[in-house]
Amino acid sequence: MKSFIKSSLVITLLTLLSACSDDNDADEVLNYPVLDNDSNVPFDLSRGEYACYEMVTSLGNVELALDERYAPATSLNFKNYVETSFYDGLIFHRVIPNFMIQGGGLEPGLIKKSTQLPIEIESKNGLKNYRGRIAMARTAAPNSATSQFFINTVNNSFLDYGNASDGYGYTVFGAVIAGMDVVDAIESVPTETVSPYADVPVTDVTIDTITAMDCPAS
Repeated sequence: MKSFIKSSLVITLLTLLSACSDDNDADEVLNYPVLDNDSNVPFDLSRGEYACYEMVTSLGNVELALDERYAPATSLNFKNYVETSFYDGLIFHRVIPNFMIQGGGLEPGLIKKSTQLPIEIESKNGLKNYRGRIAMARTAAPNSATSQFFINTVNNSFLDYGNASDGYGYTVFGAVIAGMDVVDAIESVPTETVSPYADVPVTDVTIDTITAMDCPAS
């Protein structure tokens, strides 16, 4: 039964919304360092090369640290959306207990927001889908991520490169460094199906703003 549930969750992620996709192979040579093993749980800011953001939601504030060293393109993509206030007023439109919360692409009423072009996947960077890590949502095409992200609420190793059933996995590009209680509160809200979307919060959980902040001293 556990295996069946995990398979269903993988299918859920593979059907995430994206305006377009790119079927290019993800086996390119990466031009930045790759971790041999990401064992920093809880997240460790001591080496630097992070960009930090405060996300104000209708249920409280969450602070994020994005890894500019091991997920440079994905971190820059997020920064570009933040600097254009793209995320302000959007919702967490998919919430699945004991899995993740997802947002960053739909307005209240489940209205899709136009995005920038998709980015290349960086799932081979060595970062893992631990609880509290933020990762990019995408379609079944590996290079299809645009604005949507999810925050893991449990350790989801089956989404990591090397473990994922599609051979690619999902790009982890940072972590929650404060406000995990808010993430847990979002995870626990009642949900419903609003065709064609499943696991939609009954009452909107909004992203009011996301703004850059100084990373805390390590």
